[in-house]
Parts: sequence; C-alpha cells; structure tokens
Amino acid sequence: MSQVDASVGGKTGVNNQFGKNLIGAFYQPKAVYIDPYFLDTLPSREFAAGVAEMIKVAVTFDKEYFEFLENADLLDKEILKKAISKSVTIKADVVSQDEKETGIRAALNYGHTFGHVVENETGYIKYLHGEAVAIGMVMANRLAVELGFLSLDDALRIENVLKKFDLPTNYHIANADSFYDHFFLDKKSAKNKIKFILPKSIGDCVISSEISEDTVKKVLNTFGAK
Repeated sequence: MSQVDASVGGKTGVNNQFGKNLIGAFYQPKAVYIDPYFLDTLPSREFAAGVAEMIKVAVTFDKEYFEFLENADLLDKEILKKAISKSVTIKADVVSQDEKETGIRAALNYGHTFGHVVENETGYIKYLHGEAVAIGMVMANRLAVELGFLSLDDALRIENVLKKFDLPTNYHIANADSFYDHFFLDKKSAKNKIKFILPKSIGDCVISSEISEDTVKKVLNTFGAK
C-alpha cells in the first residue's frame, strides 16, 4: 500500500508500549509494486498523509521537486505518477548510499522526530502518521529559523504547500518539558542526544545532535500559546 516512502528502503518495524517502530530490522524486499490507481480507494486524509512524505523528501533533497509540488494537481493521474516516481527515485538514491542509516539517510526523518511525539501524546488516534509528520515539519522549520538555518520565507513556503494538501500545521503543546522528554523514546535518539533534521533551505538540510535543550524548549513553548 505504501507508494512514496515506506515501501522503499527495507525498514521493518513494530511498536511497543513506549512508542512506534522501536523494534525492527533492515530487510530489503524482492520487489516493490506501485499502482497509483489503488489510491482512488483511499479517503482524502489518507491520500494527503502520503503526500506529506513527498513534501518531506522534496524539502530535504530536491528544490525542483518541491516547486513541482507547489504547483501540482495530484488528482491528475499523469501528474501523480510523476510525483510518485520522483519521490521513489530520490529515496532509492539515498538508501543506496546509506542503507543502515548511519549518515545521509537520517535526513529522511525530517518532521518525524517531532511528529512521533505528537503521535505519542495523542495516543496514535487523533492524527494519521503523515499528518503528524506535517506538524513535525512545521516544528522543525521553526527550530531551523530560530537557529538561523532557514529563512522565514522558506518556512512559510513549506507550510503553505502542506496547507495546500489539507495537512495540519498547528498543534498545541501543553507542556514543553514533557514534550521534550518524549524525544528520548524515539529510536533516533542515542547517548542522551536528540538527532534533529532541519532544513537549511528548500532542497538542503542539516543533521545535528548538538542543539541545546534551552533552544529546543524555547521553540516548543511557541506552540503552547492558544
């Protein structure tokens, strides 16, 4: 069923009481079959959740693809086929360079570090995975702007393309300390450090485990205002 992200790369994962995908392995499939017409059977929210993963790879790896998505009508099957093909091509290229996620592949987790906490806080019920990732991208962007990596204009462009596909971009953080602590349940945290994937510009990103707790919590608190 996955067509633009999870079907490519060989990650397998199961959830436990602490969070999602915390147990798993890398096991490459023999083949991946993609049929865009299957997507006609999906509710609009599920379709949009998949588009969030398209936006993710565009922001982190391909400015031209992002500009394509800004203007794309994905209800047009021929345009949709091009979008799926491009997303799969980008991910396959990244995975071929770094199958076990020791380097560049970590950039594919853009939006996920924050998004997984959103899912956890809401009991994996309120948001679909792609919706939580969309919110996570907005949070990552705000941190990137705070650190001077990303321009406010580019952050707004990313938020606008998420809104174009009816993806959520707002989330109320009730307690920044609790939200921060949940980062350490994520499989991407190690040695008491949190790995953040932050866009530097559209089509480029930085991976850092050296961002101070105070800076992160400052940004988290901006999502606490009602």
